Amino acid sequence: MEIRSLLPLALCFFLLFNGCFAQIEQQQRFLWQKLQQQQQHRRGRARTECRIQSLNAREPTYKFDSEAGTTEFWDRNNEEFECAGVAAVRNVIQPQGLLLPHYNNAPQLLYIVQGSGLLGSVIPGCAETYESRQRERGVRGEESREGERQFRSGGDQHQKVRQFREGDVLALPAGVTLWFYNNGQERLVTVALLDTSNPANQLDLHFRHFFLAGNPNPRGQSGSRYEEEIRGRREQEQGEQQQQRRQTGNLFDGFDQNLLADVFNVDPELVRNLQGREDQRGRIIRVERFDVLSPEFEEREEQRPSREREGRGGSQPNGLEETICTMRLGENLGRPSRADVYNPRGGRISTLNSHKLPILNWLQLSAERGVLYQNAVMAPYWNMNAHSILYILRGSGRIQVVGDTGNSVFNDQVREGQMLIVPQNFAVVKRAGNQGLDYIAFKTNDQAMTSPLAGRLSAIRAMPEEVLMNSYQISRQEARSLKYNREEATVFAGRRSGGYSTRAFNYALTAVEALLKA
Repeated sequence: MEIRSLLPLALCFFLLFNGCFAQIEQQQRFLWQKLQQQQQHRRGRARTECRIQSLNAREPTYKFDSEAGTTEFWDRNNEEFECAGVAAVRNVIQPQGLLLPHYNNAPQLLYIVQGSGLLGSVIPGCAETYESRQRERGVRGEESREGERQFRSGGDQHQKVRQFREGDVLALPAGVTLWFYNNGQERLVTVALLDTSNPANQLDLHFRHFFLAGNPNPRGQSGSRYEEEIRGRREQEQGEQQQQRRQTGNLFDGFDQNLLADVFNVDPELVRNLQGREDQRGRIIRVERFDVLSPEFEEREEQRPSREREGRGGSQPNGLEETICTMRLGENLGRPSRADVYNPRGGRISTLNSHKLPILNWLQLSAERGVLYQNAVMAPYWNMNAHSILYILRGSGRIQVVGDTGNSVFNDQVREGQMLIVPQNFAVVKRAGNQGLDYIAFKTNDQAMTSPLAGRLSAIRAMPEEVLMNSYQISRQEARSLKYNREEATVFAGRRSGGYSTRAFNYALTAVEALLKA
């Protein structure tokens, strides 16, 4: 009788587990199908076959000076950027500087290298939820005309304004109007990756700014410090740059003045200011009094319990609070408590993907923030499903990248301000210098995955000893040394003397090259 009574319960558990496993299998199948579709789209948009023989750590090539800052671009025509289908921009905004409203033809991930400020993002169809004065209402609930006149004359209303600070990663969709203002006491430095191969960009692979105000490239200032370098480049590239310099106005500059006056119902004199033809301030202007509506972000953060502040980025969305108009656009990767991997003797790694910031599922991008201490080594690895664009934030170090034939395509020192593109599946290893090495890595997949070659979670550790012995022609003891001599997971500790860390780094490089050639 007891056995018969347990049969229904056993049957329920059996059906429950089968349902759970089926759901997990379905999710995994959906994930892989999504990854394949993304890669097929990126391959379809690529202009080169990615036959990369060598890589270079590059600094910005073109520089545009403005009244209150500078804008720098990396050369978008070199082979690495074309292979990855991306572009990169760095802005330096002085205190009280405003980056004029604009939108881009590609989604971007933007990292706040230094400083703090305000971000305005105008999303079509979203309400103006920030109001400086409530409208007066009549006895029957109708809006008072007098109150509306007071609102228009003395108040303002606009979409949400967000406060950001150093260490934030901002996810910004294509076609959304953006502006930045530096309300801090130090200069604001941002670096952005733009995914020109993204499905959101239906144009070519060139990155484009569409400004809604001012004169982004006034004559006499556009690329002034790099004018000689621009003139000396390849002829086809030079023609493109000259065309870009001739296009100095904003979007309104191309419309007829009388038509704009009718559209906005304003005086033609005001339309001239809208078109900005005589504006010589550039794309970053100085605004001494900036009375925009924004909650006191820092004060609100101080009032929150510390546990809530630390766990703010890890909560899972429930589908109700995360709407297109109120979605979170950023997450801070600079906080030490945000680390996903931590070795007190080596450093920390923080990752950001679409599970933690849902908008990244839309942009199909992700990020990784790395802090390597003095002489620390990051385990060699390859990116399974994404290109990785490394930007050095602080310090210096040595990086080597190895291609599919076992050839070293990059083996050099990197320093602050340089950018290095690591193509998908190319193996990379990093070692920090005496001052440490901080970097931000932008990745062209919203769920980017890596596979390490050394350490506790590595491919070497997961293989049987017999496979290693026969693959590398080594003894069993040597195979065990390869598998178990490193107990750290991702970040390996360094030593002040440098001798041990150098040998460890060279040993890691040898292992990478041997594995790829095997």
